Amino acid sequence: MAQAQELNLPLASPKAMVSQTIGLTEIKVNYYTPGVKNREIWGKLVPYGKVWRTGANEATMVTFSDDVVVQGEKLAAGTYSLFTIPESHDNWTIIFNKRLNQWGAFDYKTEDDVLRVPVQAIQDDFHETLFFSFTDIKANSGTLNLNWEKIRIPIHIEVEVDQKALSNIKAALAEAKPNDWRLYAQAVNYLLQKNKEPELALQWINKSISIDDNYYNNWLKAQLLAQHNEYQEAVNLVKKAIKLGEKEETFKQFAPDLELALKDWRIRMN
Repeated sequence: MAQAQELNLPLASPKAMVSQTIGLTEIKVNYYTPGVKNREIWGKLVPYGKVWRTGANEATMVTFSDDVVVQGEKLAAGTYSLFTIPESHDNWTIIFNKRLNQWGAFDYKTEDDVLRVPVQAIQDDFHETLFFSFTDIKANSGTLNLNWEKIRIPIHIEVEVDQKALSNIKAALAEAKPNDWRLYAQAVNYLLQKNKEPELALQWINKSISIDDNYYNNWLKAQLLAQHNEYQEAVNLVKKAIKLGEKEETFKQFAPDLELALKDWRIRMN
C-alpha cells in the first residue's frame, strides 16, 4: 500500500525562535505562538495555579550556551523546557525543566525541574500573539520577556563575561603568529577598557611594541600608565605615538584623543 501523503498546512500557532547574545553568552528560545482570538486568557484558557507549557503545541525550550544566573539563581549551560505557573494574574513561577521535546505539559514531572524562580508580571499593551523578546541588554545582563495579552513576564538573566573573555584572549594569544602585534594590542585594549589585569596588560603591550613599535600600541601603553597615575611616562609615550603616527593615514582618527590626553596629563603632573 502506498504511504499516505501528509499535508503541509499552516499551524494555528506558528513556530518561532528568538535569540540574543549577552556578553559572550548566546540565549535561544524556541516556541509556538498562540493568539488571544477573543478568548479570556488568564485564569481561563491558562488556569491559575497550574503548570503551563508557556506557548502552544510543544513546550517552549530555552538554550543557554554558558552558565547563567536567572532571577538571582544559578543555572547551568544547556537546553531546558520552559514551563510557567501563573499563581495569580501578577505572581508567576518560572520553571526550567530538564526533560526536552514535551508536548504541552501532559508529561511534565516536578522531579525533572532544575530551577524554579518567582517573577512579578507587568501590565503591558495588548498583544494578540504570544511572543518572547529581549530587552535591557547590558554588558553582562538582560531581560527575557514573555509577552501576551496585556501582561509581560520579565525574567532577569545575568552572565559572566570578563573571565570568559580573558580565557578566550589567552587561548588566542597561545595560537598567535610570532609577528602578530595587533592581537596583543586588541587584548590590551579590552583589559584597558575594563580596567582589569594591569600587570598582564603591561606585559602584553610590551610584547606588542617589541614586535612592531607603532603609534597605536604606544598610545595603549600610555593609557595604561595614566590609568595608574604614571603621568610623566604616559606623556612621553603620547609624544612618541604622535611622532610615529604623523605619516600614518589611520592616525587621523586617534589624533584628537592623543592631543587631549597630552594636555590633561600635563596638568595632572603638576
